[in-house]
Amino acid sequence: MDKEKLGLACDHAGFELMQFVRGYLAEKGIPVADYGTFSADRCDYPDFGHALARAIEGGEVRRGIAICGSGLGISMALNKHQTIRAALCWTAEIAHLSREHNDANVLVLPGRFMTTDVAAAAIDEFLATPFAGGRHEQRVAKIPIA
Repeated sequence: MDKEKLGLACDHAGFELMQFVRGYLAEKGIPVADYGTFSADRCDYPDFGHALARAIEGGEVRRGIAICGSGLGISMALNKHQTIRAALCWTAEIAHLSREHNDANVLVLPGRFMTTDVAAAAIDEFLATPFAGGRHEQRVAKIPIA
């Protein structure tokens, strides 16, 4: 499993699961850069999604994990950035394919709908799976529109 620093971002609805994720990554010795939120107080997911995306764009981190209630809102905010390929993953298998076929650089988890066991499995797959390249490279290259 890769030990590179990961960026983290969540909103209030993802805060509880993110607490687990922070601890899980710490147990594995994986450093993090945390872009918030830092409490369960109501907040807006785009603020934290954009902060993570800017950190990836700026080279502070290469990949990240983001969480909001459904995973949808923060995915949308992240994917507004040209270099971000945020993948909403509900299972370890989808996390695996998001890396292998889509070269996803942000794993997005649905905080209100995912157990910690499933989150851990998805994180492990996301971090361990390389991009397959090949026929997938041409597809991924077509994603940016600018």
